[in-house]
Amino acid sequence: MFPALLPTYNRTDVAFVRGEGSYLFAEDGKRYLDFGAGIAVNAFGHANPKLVGALTQQAAKLWHTSNLYRVPGQESLSRKLVDNSFADTVFFTNSGTEATELAIKMARRYHFVNGAPDRFHIVSFEGAFHGRTIAAINAGGNEKYLEGFGPRMAGFDQVPLGDLDALKKVIGPHTAALLIEPIQGEGGVRTMTPEYLRALRNLCDDTGMLLIFDEIQTGVGRTGKFFAYDWLGFTPDIMTVAKGIGGGFPLGAVLATAEAAKGMTVGTHGTTYGGNPLAMAVGNAAIDLVLAPGFLDHVNKVANYLHQQLGALVAGHPAMFESVRGQGLMIGLKMKTPSADFIAAARANGLVVLPAGDNVVRILPPLTLSEEEAREGMDLLSKTASQMEAQKAAAQ
Repeated sequence: MFPALLPTYNRTDVAFVRGEGSYLFAEDGKRYLDFGAGIAVNAFGHANPKLVGALTQQAAKLWHTSNLYRVPGQESLSRKLVDNSFADTVFFTNSGTEATELAIKMARRYHFVNGAPDRFHIVSFEGAFHGRTIAAINAGGNEKYLEGFGPRMAGFDQVPLGDLDALKKVIGPHTAALLIEPIQGEGGVRTMTPEYLRALRNLCDDTGMLLIFDEIQTGVGRTGKFFAYDWLGFTPDIMTVAKGIGGGFPLGAVLATAEAAKGMTVGTHGTTYGGNPLAMAVGNAAIDLVLAPGFLDHVNKVANYLHQQLGALVAGHPAMFESVRGQGLMIGLKMKTPSADFIAAARANGLVVLPAGDNVVRILPPLTLSEEEAREGMDLLSKTASQMEAQKAAAQ
């Protein structure tokens, strides 16, 4: 019999039924330290009291009205985002992949209203992940996700990451925008150098293209600043955001300059649920948390500790680990042994870590992770590495 639940996931046989701060509890009662945060979503831990309070207060008043009417929460949250970013305007979605769709539409529409409707190509970079809708998988270019979903969609070009010459060869009068993650998440926590990203900014300025940053995973404090571009000294034209912005509640957004967004007039885009009162209540509370004095200082302090300790872990187990990647609390352990084996062994020890491309173990703890919890996580990582090495030695 075909399963009632569409079998598109190879799910681990663990069901979590409760969360508290940095910990998850399975249906059998076992406690896990969560270094995955729902793939960087639960940025403020599980059942954060401020987010729970915001959600329950709003839930008792009003859930949904649609975007046919003003939604006060949208007005307050967009103002916070505009006041603390490069953007002049914000559109709220339900997810990151929806934000990607709008960013693509916005870039194409920008050139259309500028009298260049043939400028519709979006250039992205090998190893990227921008979502699972048809346009998003074409932008990502991963053959595994494209297989069986029809011919490649026109208007998307991929180039090797870091190869400026290859990029310049595909740029032409048809190119509308460059789309890039400042740090690739699914692709293996691969960090772009500031010099490379600056070169992309300069190329866009020289050719009239728009620069789109996908900060769905890197944004909202994950790298130690509000957004990853804050480390760079320059800004994108359009930016997609999701995951941490809702602290676990489905929420995404597109931020843009007035110039980049000028083609998006009444009727050019819409959403039924995007920006609903529930999402806006949680989003406002989440942004208040991350912008509170000292919050990002805490993120950087804990992140510095983890990077130092992970460096020592790699040095202590050279046959297992190759290197530490990433920035802030977006961290990757590049493995020499199969990453899936390490992830399973860590989970057996009560630690949740995540897979990523390029044989990388991804570490994305809540931004509220305490120093004590960081030490506990390091103890579990070290324990797992030692156990696996002992098992390998015993088998030889």
